[in-house]
Amino acid sequence: MIKKILLGLVAVIALILIVAAFQPSQFSVQRSLAIAAPPAVLFEQVNDHRKFAVWNPWAKLDPNVKNTYSGPATGVGSVASWQGNREVGAGSATIIESKPGERVRQRMDWKEPMEGTSTVDFTFKPEGNQTLMTWHMYGPQNYVGKVMCLFMNMDKMVGGQFEKGLADLKTIAEGGAKK
Repeated sequence: MIKKILLGLVAVIALILIVAAFQPSQFSVQRSLAIAAPPAVLFEQVNDHRKFAVWNPWAKLDPNVKNTYSGPATGVGSVASWQGNREVGAGSATIIESKPGERVRQRMDWKEPMEGTSTVDFTFKPEGNQTLMTWHMYGPQNYVGKVMCLFMNMDKMVGGQFEKGLADLKTIAEGGAKK
């Protein structure tokens, strides 16, 4: 009986490892929101890490997160590093591209809970009297990440935080109180 259980367990583990091997080698999570503000206003909010910290949804998961800033205050070379609880982890975000009113690109270097690197793009597309702001994170997905994504839905977990952040930014940019 124990032998059958062990063989079944080995078969399940082998199946998980095989299925994981065929998962995409890249991940991508993206959310967009129309905001009644010009692209320049939204650009200022993401081109400055200190302003981003005000509406960053992960900051709300750990009110004691320790943020440090280095490099220029805004734009290319500006770095924000953080050390937080298990939900927030540790890492840094470096602005690697800054095109006023169009895009801010960051390199994300994750240290905890897992090491990794990804890219984040914030883009701003005028649409009448609003701007469609898109928050997009993408990058390579190693084998461990592929296995984890079999059990966790990264799009829902990270995408949900993007939605919260964009909603808070909308409140700030439109100058109104939260409804």
